[in-house]
Order: sequence, then structure tokens, then C-alpha cells
Amino acid sequence: MPLRILYFAWVRERIGLDGETVAPPDEVIDVASLIGWLAGRSEAHAAALKDRARIRAAVDDQFATPETGIAGAREVALFPPVTGG
Repeated sequence: MPLRILYFAWVRERIGLDGETVAPPDEVIDVASLIGWLAGRSEAHAAALKDRARIRAAVDDQFATPETGIAGAREVALFPPVTGG
């Protein structure tokens, strides 16, 4: 199932995209494994997502933890802990 990924603030700047639609493999089951999988997509993704303690997530507009499952989700947003206006 396609999953929309949204990037905000410096995560967006480092990746060079504000979003993308992906189809993660079956073993990607939660936010942590999604971030790990996304980090392997390009050098820019790897650089932006290397410090996972600094990445926050929302799954279908709900704040999420690394253990939050993504099965059936339509959208995951990744952003730094503090974003400016």
C-alpha cells in the first residue's frame, strides 16, 4: 500500500523534498523501521535521518513514537522536535 511521507523543517531541507510516496517492504512495520528504511533511500535521506533521537513523527496526523505501527496508515510526517514558523 502506498504511504505518503511528509518532511518538515531541516529534515525537508536536508532531503531536498517536502514529501514523497513510497511502498515500504513488509518488514517495515513501525515508525522506527520506516525511518531506517527511508535512510537507505539516498545519501540525503541517510544524512537527514541519521540522528533518530532528533526525529519526531506523526502517523495520520497523530503524534507517534518509534514503536507506533504503520499498518494501514496513509501518511507519516517526519520533523525535528521544534519547528519554527
